[in-house]
Amino acid sequence: MNPDASDAPSSNASPGSVEPEVFGAAKAGAAALSLPAPTDAELDAIVSAYGAMTHDLRIFMSGVEQYIGENPSLVVNGHRLVHSSKSRLKDPAHLRAKVIRKAAEGKSITIDDFYTKVTDLAGVRILHLFQEHFSEIDSVIRRKVDEGDWFLAERPKAYTWDPEAVAYFHRFDLEVSEKSTSYTSIHYLVKPRADSKLCCEVQVRTLFEEIWGEVDHQINYPVPTLNVSLREQIKVLSKIVGAGSRLLDSLQRVQQAN
Repeated sequence: MNPDASDAPSSNASPGSVEPEVFGAAKAGAAALSLPAPTDAELDAIVSAYGAMTHDLRIFMSGVEQYIGENPSLVVNGHRLVHSSKSRLKDPAHLRAKVIRKAAEGKSITIDDFYTKVTDLAGVRILHLFQEHFSEIDSVIRRKVDEGDWFLAERPKAYTWDPEAVAYFHRFDLEVSEKSTSYTSIHYLVKPRADSKLCCEVQVRTLFEEIWGEVDHQINYPVPTLNVSLREQIKVLSKIVGAGSRLLDSLQRVQQAN
């Protein structure tokens, strides 16, 4: 669950394999660099080590999802600020493919560091209706960190293409990044403690942003489309999503004023 590509949400990650052409293309790219392509034995070792972590990862991930998604402080006037949530563990086949892809880019991932370099082994997605509700969700996460129950592996990041959203996110303790891909989401890397190998990526976004993300995922994952028409239309969709989110916020303000 990263800003460029994420696994489809699933609570049951099972062993698998990527298509041969994916392996072939990635390994061919890696061969052109000084960094050697990972061997099958190295890939198997990484996937095996990941498999040994999945029990603890799933328990931690489930706790993170429940704490945020079912938090009573996120119920205001009988309305839940969190619309819905979902979680997944990274598919082993996608982990293998990512290690190969990173090697092709000259970036090494080994059995000794995969759990720090692949930060979305466990992922939780929190969805809400109105942008202004993000502040309450952010407060819940940071309160858990302040109490010492969670640790942030890095400063949380806000990705967006929208200048208005950039201004909004700068009000919080976030590293704000404008994405040319039209992606919008806030990411937290949560660990149970600083020295733990367990890490859960928490994504927070509106329902409109989730629609764009799901469509973009189908079109651009694992390989970005080269179809010019699709690329242009996905940009148009992002503008519609932005307008829809602002309209929802306007509707809420009018309702609150009555």
